[in-house]
Amino acid sequence: MLTVYVNRNILNNMNEAKYIHEQHTVHHILYHIIFCPKRRRKILVGPVHDRLKQIIEQVASENSWRIVELAIQPDHVHLFIQANPYTLPTDIARLIKGRSAHDLREEFDTLAKMPSLWTRSTFYSTAGFISQDTIQKYIDRQSKH
Repeated sequence: MLTVYVNRNILNNMNEAKYIHEQHTVHHILYHIIFCPKRRRKILVGPVHDRLKQIIEQVASENSWRIVELAIQPDHVHLFIQANPYTLPTDIARLIKGRSAHDLREEFDTLAKMPSLWTRSTFYSTAGFISQDTIQKYIDRQSKH
């Protein structure tokens, strides 16, 4: 069972990036993060799957991250997320895995019996959409000030 949730407002296509404009920064930081349950157990199904999706969305919202794509498979999670320059990618996985391990183990007896819910391993990758022309225009614009 593969469930994919995509936020098309953030990423219309690979050539059109949605930049976030904050007080003193403009950024478009995307991470692809993959993590798995301990021993790749196929436990992310049914109500566990649905609750995990809610927890991931909640943690992302609390930290002002935007989920671009979320694919929850029975034995692993793919998360494509837009973060800010103040967040380490390791913090994203740590906060999501920590909250979900606590909440899911508290809510589902079958998971509470496991010594730990998630493996310590996590895959991280970055993605970006910026051309040399865009960089040059930014530098030129900043030079005029």
